[in-house]
Amino acid sequence: MSFKENLIMSNTITIDGSHGEGGGQMIRTSIALSAITGLPVNIKNIRAKRCNPGLSPQHLKSILACAEMCDAKVTGAELGSSEVKFIPGKIHDGNFSIDIGTAGSTALILQTLVPVAIHAPNPVKFQITGGTNVKWSMDFEYMQHIFGYYMKTIGIDYHIEIEKRGFYPKGGGKILVTISPGTPSTLNLTKRGKFQKIDVRAIAENRLKTKQVAKRELKGFSTILKIDKQFIEYNSADSIGTSMHAHAHYENCKLGSSVIGDIKISAEEVGKKCAIQLKKQIDSSACVDEWMADQILPYMAFASSGKIHVAHITQHTETNIHVIEKFLPVKFTIDKENNIISVNKK
Repeated sequence: MSFKENLIMSNTITIDGSHGEGGGQMIRTSIALSAITGLPVNIKNIRAKRCNPGLSPQHLKSILACAEMCDAKVTGAELGSSEVKFIPGKIHDGNFSIDIGTAGSTALILQTLVPVAIHAPNPVKFQITGGTNVKWSMDFEYMQHIFGYYMKTIGIDYHIEIEKRGFYPKGGGKILVTISPGTPSTLNLTKRGKFQKIDVRAIAENRLKTKQVAKRELKGFSTILKIDKQFIEYNSADSIGTSMHAHAHYENCKLGSSVIGDIKISAEEVGKKCAIQLKKQIDSSACVDEWMADQILPYMAFASSGKIHVAHITQHTETNIHVIEKFLPVKFTIDKENNIISVNKK
């Protein structure tokens, strides 16, 4: 083994993909932080706790897209792979086109790419094709109105727009994202401030218009929470589908909720489910909803300080902290009694 190979091996971070919740978030965070820090990473037991372990198309595309951004050397980047080795080069800017090839989540791809993009020398543009409103991930509206809100709050120039919706099973949706380099500012967010309003968006494919699916979703939502501003959107997509997104505005924060429609439940029930989820976040008195809590952590770590009051300390959140502390010289503190997460330099 050469001196260079020995040096790489001695600096490699090893991540056990079966740790904690054992899901895809560990892959996304590990690959992003490897690219940012320049530290090679070896991820083993990938998604070991899932019923379909190993790399899925969206995880594979995240790795390959990040590798393209930083000229990384990668081994094990294959569908179903349980181990990946990633040796990063230098991050560069440019225009990147990523086609997941399935209804895999475009939002989850962004979880890997956005942190890397803010460390590029110039703005980065992504065109991502796949699922825009699919289960087990944030939908496009969440990435626009909640994730986008928090990026703006910490001083990151992030712009996202949609060209086409992508529902399960065909996907085929397309989003365009532009990110400028920047250093996240410290986020100290423990007080909501005054309540302002609740916005609700009902989205459905054109073939559901005759059944007034979007209108019925809004009706279901309104049986649980008052709607201050509502939006209905019908558009063409490769697969029939529907989704609902709502968020509560406060003086200092936003709380979000998104639900994807299912053929097994009525449009009214989709609306009710979205409202119940949002009400849970509202009733928690938190400033950051449970889906944003784990996503904001890397940016807090980049700032090396901060404190947030979250709705719920999930295993997802704790697992992400575990990975971040492997790469960055920071220490997170979790106050489970009060649902407060803070971070400081180690």
